[in-house]
Amino acid sequence: MGGCVSISVPCDQTLSQVGRCLSQKASYIRKLQENVGTLQTATQELKDLRDDLLTRVTLEEEKGQRRLATVQRWLSNVETIESQVNELLLASGTAEVSRSFRSRFEYGKKVFKKIKEVNNLKSRADFKVMAERVPRSKVEERLIYPVVGMTAMTEKVFSSLMEDEVGTLGLYGMGGCREEWKHIKEEEKASEIKKMLKGKRYMLLLDDIWSKVEIQRIGFPSPTRMNRCKVVFTTRSKEVCSEMRVDVEMEVKCLASDEAWELFRMRVGDLTLESHPDIPEAARIIAEKCYGLPLALNVIGETMSSRKTIQEWSHAQDVLTSFAADFSCMQDKILPILKFSYDNLKDEMFRKCLQYCALFPEDYEIEKEELVEYWICEGIIDGNKDRDKAKNHGYEIIGTLVRACLLMEYEHTEFLKMHDMVREMALWITADLGKKKESFIVKTGSGLSHVPVVQDWSVVQKMSLMGNEIEKINACPYGTKKLATLFLQNNKLVSISERFFQWMTELKVLDLSSNESLTQLPADIAKLVALQYLNLSSTGIEVLPFGIKYLTKLIHLNLEFTHKLKSVVGISNLLSLQVLMLFESNIPLNNGLVEEELKSLEHLKLLTLTLKDAFVMERLLSIHSLGNFTRHLSLDKCIPNAVRISLVAAGSSAAPSGHEDRPLQHMKSPNPMYFRSLTRVDIVNCEGLRDLTWLMYAPSLTNLHVEMSFQTEEIISREKVMKIDGEKFTTPFLKLESLSLVFLYAVKSIYWSPLPFPALKYLKIRRCPELRKLPLDSASAKGCDLVLDAYKECLRDVEWEDEATKNRFCPT
Repeated sequence: MGGCVSISVPCDQTLSQVGRCLSQKASYIRKLQENVGTLQTATQELKDLRDDLLTRVTLEEEKGQRRLATVQRWLSNVETIESQVNELLLASGTAEVSRSFRSRFEYGKKVFKKIKEVNNLKSRADFKVMAERVPRSKVEERLIYPVVGMTAMTEKVFSSLMEDEVGTLGLYGMGGCREEWKHIKEEEKASEIKKMLKGKRYMLLLDDIWSKVEIQRIGFPSPTRMNRCKVVFTTRSKEVCSEMRVDVEMEVKCLASDEAWELFRMRVGDLTLESHPDIPEAARIIAEKCYGLPLALNVIGETMSSRKTIQEWSHAQDVLTSFAADFSCMQDKILPILKFSYDNLKDEMFRKCLQYCALFPEDYEIEKEELVEYWICEGIIDGNKDRDKAKNHGYEIIGTLVRACLLMEYEHTEFLKMHDMVREMALWITADLGKKKESFIVKTGSGLSHVPVVQDWSVVQKMSLMGNEIEKINACPYGTKKLATLFLQNNKLVSISERFFQWMTELKVLDLSSNESLTQLPADIAKLVALQYLNLSSTGIEVLPFGIKYLTKLIHLNLEFTHKLKSVVGISNLLSLQVLMLFESNIPLNNGLVEEELKSLEHLKLLTLTLKDAFVMERLLSIHSLGNFTRHLSLDKCIPNAVRISLVAAGSSAAPSGHEDRPLQHMKSPNPMYFRSLTRVDIVNCEGLRDLTWLMYAPSLTNLHVEMSFQTEEIISREKVMKIDGEKFTTPFLKLESLSLVFLYAVKSIYWSPLPFPALKYLKIRRCPELRKLPLDSASAKGCDLVLDAYKECLRDVEWEDEATKNRFCPT
């Protein structure tokens, strides 16, 4: 049998080997839980070794040494196995693992194998040498220019980059804020970065990016805590920071006043500044016109460095004030750079919305809601189908413009601001890059006493004369068929000529607000057949003109704070009206007005008003749509029957017989969204109003002021809430930002238990001697920086929920 080999193995040895093999495999299942615990412990020990090694390696690298490749390879292996262990442990409780013998066996086998791998890595962690000296690189020494005003920002960036957790850092800001950095050549940047991070891992700098950059595609690994790589980029869009999934984002803001002057002074030079005693003052004024933008400070400063007569400086000041685009170098070196951000906007609608913001004066606080109303009524945003969707679209546009650093948002407020250089850029664009200056005529806060002379009214699309001294308008503009917006608010208007509006057949937005001496409108307002927005708030208007009934496209009418207005007869003809604002107007609201005028406005979506008669309010709120769309409500000197309000809110049609002048019992539960649009309530000097429980059904309420209502005992009555809703009531005041209670001598309770008040920023308690307990605990108004406006002696008498609450709201 020449091809055969016989091997004799003792039987007991074979059985022993088989037994050990079977025993080990059986342990995959029998010791599964024990092995999982062993794996967790071993992995944690490995991570501890990794952290200790990283600390030691970092110390060596800070001395200028470079970590060894073997050390980096070990660290990378730890990172890989840590990820694998995490995935394995996450699978331990899955149904697949626990369902069958086979799956448990396979899982146990993987756990056993991974324990060996972890222990193997642990055994190789004892590095005697971790780093080596880096050969001195041949770096060319270059002069780095000082970056004025950026020291603090540079230090902040460097500090963040030194944190292991920070892999990607984004710097965003409006165009021109990074101008100083751009003066430095690419090789100088690389040299500076290399020197700053000597002995560290690499850092990638991406300058002025407009969209997400896939760094892996260009050969760079993603920054991690392990590889300690860094990516820094600059952009004009905050959205890019989100797309790049940065660990830290920083806004590069314009320079402060002192820093701006120092940069401007350096660019002009002392020789020029000292050439005439009046030049320094003129220079400071011109520097202020740059509004802290380094791009403008550099360019204008260098331009003015050769102008050594006061006349030249005065002329420059005049040009920058009237139409800055006419200033030499502005159209060549400043505005085109800012225009990149404008051109990068999504579409023409966003650009038109930005242009509209240029109609407001310099440094003007633009109210967001008002701005969106202008956009809708001008037709930039389509509001014909769904007003709520149109408003949401408007706020989305605002957010986009803010993130593009073309508008600035006041923190935690409803106001915006436009940087003056961005404003100049927008006006330059609307003037067709300076070629057609009369298309947008903006003369705000210029001290004008009359409407400026216009050479060609047929090209005028928008005119803003806000904040001037105009008393009389005698002009009769001809051919104004393109004029869509006219701002005349905050002047001193007394009269408007009868033919002023005659040719403005395409005018859509007319704002005459804050002209207290304006008592009447000309009859030719009837010619404004395309008008959609009319603001007469804070004027001295006494009666609405007869011709207002012809404004059939009007959707927004603001008559707030018209203390001389006697009647609104005729508004029932405004069948397209969606917004009617009567807050603090002097209109004698009565049942006739409600029935004949307001009820006919079928498309009304928003109403503000002041009431002095509870019967009128009962009638008003019985028209369900009016209750739903009332946003601001003022109850002023209401008669004793004001207690009927609670009944109306409860959905009952009449007071219980014989109890009209007593505290009312609610008859049934109201719709919890009954006052769904109500955001502001002012109640002053109302008799017979025992409580304000109906406010439980105003979920959007942000401001509540109650004053001199001497019979009010509770804001929210627990007894009435329980009778209406039982235990299913909703928590009130979730959006309340301001609560003011003044001269309420009988009030004993706001609410019977602590409330979260997640939005409350201001709480005023004055002259409420019976109010001993506030609905606050230590968790109320968290993160709101609540201002508690009350006398210290009153706060000392408060019965606080606990010591923690007292310490938070009444520190000693």
